[in-house]
Amino acid sequence: MIEVDARGMRCPWPALRLARAMRDAREVTLVADDPRAAAEVAALCAEQEWTLDAAPPRFAVRRAEG
Repeated sequence: MIEVDARGMRCPWPALRLARAMRDAREVTLVADDPRAAAEVAALCAEQEWTLDAAPPRFAVRRAEG
């Protein structure tokens, strides 16, 4: 699993860093403290059909099985 530390970055950077990390991984943990990150990450996950477990500031993202 990869961990992406995006603390101090303003949106859309945390979501962009997550998308880049997910290119090569099945599971990524994103740490982001921007208040808008929760909505941005949720929208990206819904669009890509990734599973999201969020307890801000930590977001665990996984690709769908199969």
